[in-house]
Parts: sequence; C-alpha cells; structure tokens
Amino acid sequence: MLGFGTDVMFTLNGGHIWPLYDAARNQGMRVVDVRHEQTATFAAEAYAKLTRRPGLAALTAGPGITNGVSAITSAYFNGSPLVVLGGRAPEGRWGSGSLQEMDHVPVVQSITKSAGTVKDASQAGELVHAAARLSLTPHRGPTFLDFPLDVFGPAAGTVPDVDVCVGKGRAPDDDEVAALVAMIAAAERPAFIVGSDVYWDGAWDELRAAVEHLRVPCFFNGLGRGMLPASHELAFLRTRGVLKQRADLVVVLGTPLDFRLGFGRFGNAQVAHVVDSDAQRAQHVSVPTAAGDTALILRAFADYSGDRRDHEDWIAELRTAERAGIAADAALLAADSSPIRPSRIYGELGRRLADDAVVICDGGDFASYAGKFVEVKQPGCWLDTGPYGCLGNGLGYATAARVVRPSSQVVLLLGDGAAGFSLMDADSLVRHDLPVVMVMGNNGMWGLEKHPMQAIYGWDMACDLQPGCRYDEVVRALGGAGELVTDAAQIGPAMDRAFASGVPYLVNIVTDPADEYPRTSNLG
Repeated sequence: MLGFGTDVMFTLNGGHIWPLYDAARNQGMRVVDVRHEQTATFAAEAYAKLTRRPGLAALTAGPGITNGVSAITSAYFNGSPLVVLGGRAPEGRWGSGSLQEMDHVPVVQSITKSAGTVKDASQAGELVHAAARLSLTPHRGPTFLDFPLDVFGPAAGTVPDVDVCVGKGRAPDDDEVAALVAMIAAAERPAFIVGSDVYWDGAWDELRAAVEHLRVPCFFNGLGRGMLPASHELAFLRTRGVLKQRADLVVVLGTPLDFRLGFGRFGNAQVAHVVDSDAQRAQHVSVPTAAGDTALILRAFADYSGDRRDHEDWIAELRTAERAGIAADAALLAADSSPIRPSRIYGELGRRLADDAVVICDGGDFASYAGKFVEVKQPGCWLDTGPYGCLGNGLGYATAARVVRPSSQVVLLLGDGAAGFSLMDADSLVRHDLPVVMVMGNNGMWGLEKHPMQAIYGWDMACDLQPGCRYDEVVRALGGAGELVTDAAQIGPAMDRAFASGVPYLVNIVTDPADEYPRTSNLG
C-alpha cells in the first residue's frame, strides 16, 4: 500500500488482524484506531476522497467486517478506491466453530470490485498490490481480502512496482467524443453537470479549459463541487431548476443518471453522458455517451476548433437567475427568527469558511441545506455520503480529513439523528488530537421522514428524538468541548469559539422543528 502513497491505516483492534498491525509498525505506516468499524471504513473512504489514493481499512473477523459493510457499500456507490483487509478464522480448523468463523467473501462480493481470501502467505503482498491497483482502475471502487489467522506469515513473493498509468481510464472513442462536442457547439442553451468521477480523474484543469473555450455553464454534485471555484463566472449553485425549463442540452459528466438527476431527464432538453468506463453507461435510458478517461474527453472539448453557437445570452440569463437566487437566500441566511431556522446557521458559517476548508455532511435535511448554501472553492473540499445515503459517515470522514489536512479548517455538519450513529467517535478525535468543528442542527426529529409522512398520511410514527438533547455534553464528557445554542445571535460567536478551541468542539444548535427542507428530488 505504501507504494501507492497510502500511509494511514484506519482500524479497530481485534486479535485476527494483529499481524497487519505488526506490518504497519515495521513499515512506518500510521495507524488510527476508532470506536466502530463503520467509522474506520468511512475514514478510509474519506482518505481516498481527499488524496485520490487508495484508502485502507483493517477490520477484524466476523462482526468487525459486517460492521463495515454499510461503509463499504457507500464506497461502492461513490466509486471510491478503498482496500479493506480483514481477519479470518484459522483455515486449518475451518468448520470446527472457531471464534468469529464466517465466510466474509459472499457477504461483500456484490459491493466490491473483487473479494477473496489469501491462503498462501507468499502471495499476500502481490494480492494486496493487485487489490489496490484494481480499486484505482476506472470505474473505481472497494476491494476486499481476508487473511486466515494461521496463514499469516512473511510475504516471500515479489510485490510489483506501481505502474504510472494506474488510475487512468482507457482512451475514449474519437467518434463518440466528436459527436458530443458537436452537440455542445450546436446547442443554444447547453449546460454541464459535473460529478465525482471528473474529480477522481484529476481533471479540474481540463474542465476549466473546456468550459471556458466552449462557454458552457456548469452545475455540480458530489466531489464535482469545487472543480470550478464557486466564484467562477461559469459556476452556478442556485439555478439548477432552470435546466428543466430552459436548457436544450444537458451534458452529465462523471456521475450516474440516478435519482439525484431526475434519472436522466431534464424537461425537453437533450441529455448526453460522459462516463469513466463502459460499465457506467446508463442502462435505463438511451442517451449519447462517451466513455473513457474524462481528462482526455475534456481536453478534446477544449481543442474543438469548429463553429459553435453563441452562448452569452444563455449565460447572462443564468447569471441573472443566480443573482436573484442569492438575493432571495440573503433573507434566509440572516433570519433572526426564534426558533432558529437552519439557513441562519449557514449564513454564519459561510462568513467563516476559508477557501480550503473541508466541509463534511452527515444528515438528512440539515445536510441538504449545506448543499444549497455552502460555496466550495477548491477540489476535494466537499465530502457528502453520496447516492447510497448511509448516515454515520461524519465522524469517520472528519477523522480522515484532519489527518490528511492538518492545517485546514475541518467542519462536520451533523444532524441530531445522524449523530446517533457515530458521535462516540468524538473520543477518537480526542485521543488522536484531531480538532474538528462539529455544527449540529438539532430539531429533535428525523426531519427527512417526519414531514413527508405527515404530508402523505396525516400522521407520523418513529420520527421523534429527544428535543434539545445535550449532545454537546456528550462531546465534553469524551474530552472535547461544546455548547448549546438557542438564540440565533449566538451562532456566530459560538462558531468562533469552536474554531479557536483547538479541540473537537460541538456547536449544538436547537433549530425549528417546523422547518422543512424544500425537497424536489424523486428519491425512488
């Protein structure tokens, strides 16, 4: 793993994986241990997102691996290069009922690019190298290997050198690319939606060159946020709804045509797709598609020398709508109401975020507001859970972010429901001296479920949490710090104290339970 630049292992101790710790110790790899295997696996995925190198999680046998399954699945849906190394009961006594004896491979096979058991110690190094290489190969994703306790030993086999082409997709088909760029040139009102795979391909320079040359406005999701700075004239945040009414061409770059994008439908607009591998071609809708290294595709867009329609009126229309959106948001971001509206939290936070701040989302409606209001300035600074929608990523992502970016602001935006999955790992932040600012929207409910249930049924069930719960005292008890905020005027000063504290700090903000995020996505 060190050959790929991976220098941190995330884990929770278990006897089946002590030999992995011995290897990490001998190789000088940093080991960060946490309180739950899901947190360890989420941390490893966030390490991958932040570095574009394989993340490494070491999970003990049986429940250690099953505890990590949801996070592995998130990495699979996100296309994140993740290597999970697991312990396994002894091979020589298999079937006798050893502690935590379980065949993990069938459990994780459908959520990984490869899964297997290492049964020859001399092949261990080569197999781990192959797993890491495969995790980086587009379309990227998690790989898994487990190691029987009685098979561990010195790896006598040769570990191949890392190929400089690892992580590069195949060259795209020239005709597919030419057809797409001709569509863009002929369109009157084109737009790009830029997703995570463009980031994984490291193609921010190529993206900027392409959109500036072709004069195409851009919208973003996932790790695509920050590929153009929010201040760029062709970057738009608040006007995606206009695409369904006005765009005549929407080119989706590096993200699936899933529920987040209307399953590939934008009103009457023609839709085209750019994907990093043939496996990512949409199966549920037929659209013009180019597959391959997105950096090469975007470079070809930037090199286009034919005629194209003028897009300046379209850009001006969107910019006018964006300014109107900004003006409408201003009142929300400054709202002085009681109870506190979540939007006011983002108004205060936006004034305090540095350009290189890493912003992490873990929650339902509260995290959705982050997507609406947080402006991302640089690539790799926005970490959300992705299309799988698994809560509990927050503390793991925050752990990795502070490890990888020791000098940047790290801000975790946390719903009170999501906190129940991983808040104990504030202890891990304290033990490893990893200061993180946690900002909680505490509305005492599962808001993403309560409001829709009320709208559909006229009643709700299993949606209520403890109002005003003192989650900040949990963090204080674990060795961090925090405070409760019930007055909108105190949000900013509380954030200032959190950023200045140098410790894991939870700003626990009680928000209006009647506030409902204006959701328009078809989640199913």
